[in-house]
Order: sequence, then structure tokens, then C-alpha cells
Amino acid sequence: MKKLFLVAAIAVFGLTHVNAQEFKLGLNAALPVGDASDISSFGVAAEAAYLFAAAENLEIGPSVGYTHFFGKDNIDDFSWLPISATARYGLSEQFGIGLNLGYAVGIAPSGIDGGFYYAPRVSYGLNEKIDLVLAYRGISVNSSNFSQLTLGVEFGL
Repeated sequence: MKKLFLVAAIAVFGLTHVNAQEFKLGLNAALPVGDASDISSFGVAAEAAYLFAAAENLEIGPSVGYTHFFGKDNIDDFSWLPISATARYGLSEQFGIGLNLGYAVGIAPSGIDGGFYYAPRVSYGLNEKIDLVLAYRGISVNSSNFSQLTLGVEFGL
């Protein structure tokens, strides 16, 4: 899986025209769904992405984040570090869609496994530098799927 991610990242950078770049930082509140709702009732997610213009209305690039589930009923908190490739497509001046694919490294509790990370998203531009983002973030670990529905803001820096 790690080799596949590395090959995909090299391909993304190799095919990218470096005409425009943008750094984006997102902060999100999260509602755990699926298997995650058994262990958590609230979560947070953060993401930093460095995007390159690949074609008209299409940006691609690397992304790194932090996903945290607050444990409930005396269950420990769970957290991962998602490392992914991201693609974002502008449907109009205000609306966009996107997808992150990669691997989430397990951080806590100690010894937690990592897994396949995916995050489809839709965004609405509040202004030129701030977007409102709704995303479904999932981490497939062994036979479990830790997922969350997130709502947050993304700042273009």
C-alpha cells in the first residue's frame, strides 16, 4: 500500500504543470458515523494541502491531516494522521467537489493500526480565500471503518 501511494504521489507531481500553487488549511467539527459511532460521539479533523493547477478548474496535490475521535463511555480517544493525494474540481465560482485518497497512520491509542483513507467532499466559497466544506472521511482498518461526517472551513493562504 505504501509503495502504491508513493507511485501515485510521484505521478501526481510528474504530470502537474507548476503554473499556480496554493496552500490550504482546513479545520472541521466531526460527527462519527458507522463503526466510529460505537466508540465516539464527537470528533475533529484538520487538513493542510498544497495544490497545483493541473487543468482548467482542476487542482491536485499532496495533503496531510489529523483525525481525532473523542472516546465515550470510558473508551480511549482514537486518532490518525492521514497522508493523501487530493484532487479538487471547481463546478462554478462558488461550488466545488473533491476527493482525497491515501493512507492514515495510526497514532492513538498505542498500537492502533493504520488503514486506507478516503474523503469525498463538497465546498462552497464564502469569498476568495474561505470555503465552507462538507466531507465524509473514512479510514478502513482491518474489518472496521472509522468514518465521520465533517463540516468546517478551509482557508487559502
